[in-house]
Amino acid sequence: MTKDFPIPPVVFPPSGSSPATANVQQRRVPTAPYQPPRSSPGSFSIPFMPSEIGSSVATSVPAGPFSGTISSSSSFGRGVSASFEDEEPLLDELGIHPDQIWKKTRSILNPFRINQTVHKDSDLSGPIFLYLALCLFQLLAGKIQFGVILGWVVVSSIFLYIVFNMLAGRNGNLNLHTCTSLVGYSLLPVVILSAVSLFVPQGAGPVRFVLGAAFVLWATRACSNLVVSLADGGEEHRGLISYACFLIYTLFSLLVIF
Repeated sequence: MTKDFPIPPVVFPPSGSSPATANVQQRRVPTAPYQPPRSSPGSFSIPFMPSEIGSSVATSVPAGPFSGTISSSSSFGRGVSASFEDEEPLLDELGIHPDQIWKKTRSILNPFRINQTVHKDSDLSGPIFLYLALCLFQLLAGKIQFGVILGWVVVSSIFLYIVFNMLAGRNGNLNLHTCTSLVGYSLLPVVILSAVSLFVPQGAGPVRFVLGAAFVLWATRACSNLVVSLADGGEEHRGLISYACFLIYTLFSLLVIF
């Protein structure tokens, strides 16, 4: 007994084509990437700077799709270099004059002959340098006193300013900026004392006190002479001004001794 199975009809593609070729025909042919329009040889140029700035320097480019000449301006660079040459040094723009700082500091080294003329132009660059030096020597001694020293410098300047103007009355012409400059520069003996005290043992109490007294007298004489010479009406109050300066630098020396 035989059994019949249904056979589906077979459909053949059209003549002259196959499934593979049909798929290929359905694909899109890739287009070429965008290319900028080419200019005629010798007409390509890159605008570096406007033509009115100055003369230009021409540079030739080898033959190729971008052949031509590239022009660049050279006067712009010359103008920039000339402007930098005319600029003042950075320290002068910031108001820091190392030569004046050195002259003022050197004038304090001789307590018996102080040049008052160099201190007429007050500044704070030298006092800040001496303040940092004192803080550094105190740090080497194991004492962190940055805030204390800065606070005492400010309070001492205000104290000297008030004392002098109360003594001089209406004739007083000493401003707070000058007081801060004088107190700061006269801090040089205390800075030297702080450096010397690093080599003096803590057990040598009398030696440290003698050194402290000598450097306090040095700083007192320097500061009082500067105040009296730079301000009007200070000669008749030299004793009281010297006493105020003595109190100021005694406090600083106590920081170093103890």
